[in-house]
Amino acid sequence: MIPLRNAARFLSKTARQPVYAFRVFMKRLRALAYYRFGSGRSSMPEAITLFLTHRCNLRCRMCGQWGEGGVTRTEGAEVLKQELTPSQIRAVVDDAARFGTNITLFGGEPLLYPGCADLIAYIKSKGLHCLMITNGSLLEQYARAIVDAGLDELNLSLDGGEKLHDEIRGMPGLFARIMAGIGRVNDFKAMKNARAPLVNLQCTITKYNYHDLEQLLDAAAAMKADSLTFHNLIFLNRDMLARQAPVDAQLASSSKDWEGFLFDPEIDPDVLYEKIRQIKAAAQGLSVDFYPNFTRDELRAYYSRPDYRPPAGCRCQSPWVVGYVFPDGEVRPCLNFTYSFGNVKNGCFSSIWNSGQAVRFRRTLKAARIFPICCRCTELYRY
Repeated sequence: MIPLRNAARFLSKTARQPVYAFRVFMKRLRALAYYRFGSGRSSMPEAITLFLTHRCNLRCRMCGQWGEGGVTRTEGAEVLKQELTPSQIRAVVDDAARFGTNITLFGGEPLLYPGCADLIAYIKSKGLHCLMITNGSLLEQYARAIVDAGLDELNLSLDGGEKLHDEIRGMPGLFARIMAGIGRVNDFKAMKNARAPLVNLQCTITKYNYHDLEQLLDAAAAMKADSLTFHNLIFLNRDMLARQAPVDAQLASSSKDWEGFLFDPEIDPDVLYEKIRQIKAAAQGLSVDFYPNFTRDELRAYYSRPDYRPPAGCRCQSPWVVGYVFPDGEVRPCLNFTYSFGNVKNGCFSSIWNSGQAVRFRRTLKAARIFPICCRCTELYRY
């Protein structure tokens, strides 16, 4: 469902996309019913995230994939080259279209996937809502194509103003390239008299930028963004990994991809809370959210307590709501678990979604409410 702490965020989205928001609400209502009464089965997901490629052209400091401690950096060439063919991805989309499932395009950098714009057009031809998460470095090249394809939402990752963003992302001139790309997107939208794609800026709060988050307000205004969301940092410690080990053994799975988030956040929660308060007061005419939407005490606990536990009542419902298709075809319940529900190279997504492996995972998770490794996963607070 929609947690009370997220109500304002959901209402803001409803105002911008009322039909889409109603469909999301109904899908989450069905997912909640299956969570409670489905014995591990679920309705078709609200969304499928197509992880199009492992490849990325940036080395962002905080990234769990390609960052300073990112796990993808250590993968061999064979893994990095894995990508589903366009026909295999279209088969997943065709299956999703039977149920009106939303599609998110992710990576790596999704615009590095050959024919990404054609894929967006195909998704839209099936009447599905399509969102893309991008670092924005290739937007200028693909601006016209993604507007013409009918992309619904463009989620752009941004860390600060020009100097700060380029420093964190490790690419001089990147901010200017993004500005040029967004400018072209907005120009082509105006030419077509179109609202889509909505431009949503996404900022991950890190030790590198939390003193300067107000820079994003100026960036959002310059880019004519529709919304700005600040995401609290995902991080963990070795104790959480150790407590997760018995669960991994039980499921014959691995949480190795979580190791990309193994670091000390180095964030003063009181300084951050004051920054949040200032930004909320300064935001005018722009939808600004902090996610999860913590109180001061919750923020202190989240960043300062090594033994942090989520607020009472938290449980992970994500594997009932969203599925992830990886470049090798595996359908997973989470971006950072190797556990597989099945492979789309060997069967259709809708069958895999309620396979025996899927039911087993959901039953195990429901019995535990959350796994030890999940304590700071922001998906825990979404549904």
